[in-house]
Amino acid sequence: MRWVLLVLVTIGVTVPLNRLGVPSAALFAALLVGIVLAIARLAPAGVPRVAGLAAQGALGVYIGTMVHSDSLSALGPNWPVVVGVGVVTLLLSIGAGALLGLHRDISALTGALALVAGGASGLVAIARELGGDDRVVAVVQYLRVAVITASMPVVVTLVYHADRSSHAAMDSQSHSAPWYLNLALIVGLVVAGSVVGRLARLPGAGLLGPMALTIVAELSGWSLGLAVPAVLVSASYMLIGWQAGVAFTRESLRAIERLLPAALGLIVLLNVATAGLGVALSKITGVSMLDGYLATSPGGIYAVLATAVETGSNVTFIVATQVVRVLLMLFAAPLLARGLVRLTYRRASTDASSEPIAVADARPAASTSS
Repeated sequence: MRWVLLVLVTIGVTVPLNRLGVPSAALFAALLVGIVLAIARLAPAGVPRVAGLAAQGALGVYIGTMVHSDSLSALGPNWPVVVGVGVVTLLLSIGAGALLGLHRDISALTGALALVAGGASGLVAIARELGGDDRVVAVVQYLRVAVITASMPVVVTLVYHADRSSHAAMDSQSHSAPWYLNLALIVGLVVAGSVVGRLARLPGAGLLGPMALTIVAELSGWSLGLAVPAVLVSASYMLIGWQAGVAFTRESLRAIERLLPAALGLIVLLNVATAGLGVALSKITGVSMLDGYLATSPGGIYAVLATAVETGSNVTFIVATQVVRVLLMLFAAPLLARGLVRLTYRRASTDASSEPIAVADARPAASTSS
C-alpha cells in the first residue's frame, strides 16, 4: 500500500512539473514526495537494490545516447581548449565541494559529490555506492541545477543582451529502432556494462559501465538507432529520487537545512567562476561571449540547449562542449572524490587531532571498493 501511495503521488507531482518545464521533473518529484512521506512515516522502507541498479543502468544508457560523433566533430581544432575548460570546471567544483565538506554535518566525499558541476542525476544514483550521503547529494545537486536554470534567462538578457527572436536550426530527424529492439539493446547494454564496469573496478559501475558501452556503440555507429523511451527514463529518475527521498529522517532534514546557506553561496561562486571560463573560451576560440557562457554553464543542460536555440547561438558547439563537461564530471569526479577522501583519511591517521568526519567517511568508501 505504501508503494502504491508513493507511485501515485509521485506521478501526480511529476505531471505539472513537466508542464512547467522543470528539468528532470520525475527525479525532483520523487525526491520531494519521498521526503514528505518518509517524514510522515508513510514511505516504504527503501528501494530494492536490484531496482536501483537497473535505474542506474538505464540512466547510463540514456546519457550515452547523447554522445554523437557529428556533435563532437563540431569542436574541430578547439577540442583541447574545451577539454581544458572542462577539467578546470571539474577541479573548481571538487574544490568547492571540499569546502562544503568542512561543514560538520557532512563528510568530505559527500561535499565533493554534491557540488560536482554536471551529471546531477547520475551522481545522485551512485552517491551511496561510493560511500556518500545520497540525500545531501540529491538536495544540493538539485539546488545547483535550479539556481543555474533560474538565473540563466536573467543573465542572458541583462548581461549578454541576447535576441530571443532568432532561432537556431536543429536537426530534429530521429531514426529510432523499433521498441522491441530498443528494449533488447538497453537490457544488453545495462547487463554487459555493469559486468564490464565491475571487472574494470569503475566507481559507480552500474551507471558508468552501461554509459561507456553506449558511448562506444554511438561513436562506432553500432547503436542501431538506440533510443531510451521517455517512460523508462522517467521511471529511472523516480527510482533514483525515491532511493534518496525515503531515507530521510527529521534529523537528516534539519542537518541539510543547516547546510543550505553554505551550499548556495558556493553554487553562486561556482557559477561566477565558470562564467569567467566562458569569457576565456570565447577569447581563445572566437565564439561569441554568449556561446562561451552557454557552453561553460555548469549544469542545466536542457535549459542551456533551449536558450541556445531561442537566441540563435552556435548550438552544435554548445552541445559538444556540454557533452564533454558531463562526461568528464561523471567519469572523473568519482575518482577525484575518492582520492580526496583517501588523502583526508591518511591525514587523519597521522594526526590525532584531525576531524573525525574524515575517518567516518573513509569507511564506507573503502567498503565499496572491495
